[in-house]
Amino acid sequence: MTPARWLIYALGGGMGHFTRASGLARNAARKGHHVTLVTNSPFAPDVPLESVLGPEVHVHRLSPELGKAAMRETVDCLLEGVRPDLLVVDTFPRGLVGELAPLLPSLRMGKVLVHRDLNPTYVARFDIAAAVEDFHLLLVPGEDAPFAGHPRAVRTEPWLLLGREEWLGREEARERLGVAPDDTRPLVAVMGSGNALEVEEAGLIAARLQERLGAKAPVRWLAPPGPWLSEKAPRKKNVVRDGAPRPLRVWPALAVMSGVDVLVGAGGYNTVQEARVTGTPLVALARARRYDRQAVRLRPEELARTPEELVERAVELVDSRPRRDPPSYANGARDAVALIERVLLGARGA
Repeated sequence: MTPARWLIYALGGGMGHFTRASGLARNAARKGHHVTLVTNSPFAPDVPLESVLGPEVHVHRLSPELGKAAMRETVDCLLEGVRPDLLVVDTFPRGLVGELAPLLPSLRMGKVLVHRDLNPTYVARFDIAAAVEDFHLLLVPGEDAPFAGHPRAVRTEPWLLLGREEWLGREEARERLGVAPDDTRPLVAVMGSGNALEVEEAGLIAARLQERLGAKAPVRWLAPPGPWLSEKAPRKKNVVRDGAPRPLRVWPALAVMSGVDVLVGAGGYNTVQEARVTGTPLVALARARRYDRQAVRLRPEELARTPEELVERAVELVDSRPRRDPPSYANGARDAVALIERVLLGARGA
């Protein structure tokens, strides 16, 4: 396969877009392709993307404050500078602020949409049914989506950043999370993700859990790298750090998931898919999002309606000592690269 130039568009506010897209970028680069990843996530400046993705992936970090005109100009410049053979767009077929809509019909390159669940209001309001027609291939990464039945849609397993061989073993993962080798108690991890207030609220939840569990189980608050816990970060009323466990800056969390016995978090794509693929019992809140429907992603036994219920359910899980039952692992990002090569890049030659 002749190497191709890929431009992966992963604009969006959370970690879901750029982590999922990073998994694709990493696997494409390992097949010899030249990959450019563009993200405007507020997490991106502090996350060590280059060390995980490798030197073959070029990362462009855009300001999350860019308006529509500036976004359009920036995307134009990227298309002109990269001159991609392939454009991959994660989630938003019209672009985050609609800036791709006027460009896509005239772009003479392979166009792929990473298509996941979307709020039906967004789908109807912006005529997403028409927008997806500008793409040659729709990849559905491990969950249902509005146009999963489209003739050009192909389902894959969930896309994860790390291969199975890159997960730490249980003992090493627990040591990384600060648990002594002779400590056999179940470990609870509270995932801090989302916006700054939600990251900090996770610390409060971790403190409540540690108070409830006492000596039964150690609790760890996992926070992504970033300025979320600085004095300048916005603060939610009644959310204080006094008594909260010290946050552990962990990314990607998948690397240490084998050491976690109960995961507490929200219903974002990465948290849910990483819990399921590692067989980690999960209890989570469905956070409000403009486009994403976290309540739909979570199973009934995983969903907690309030922080208080979240704590109670987590304590119940610890007491029941649930058995880990990891399913067979297949990283859909690898399969997605192979699909793209076969369907859109095969004519480039061997």
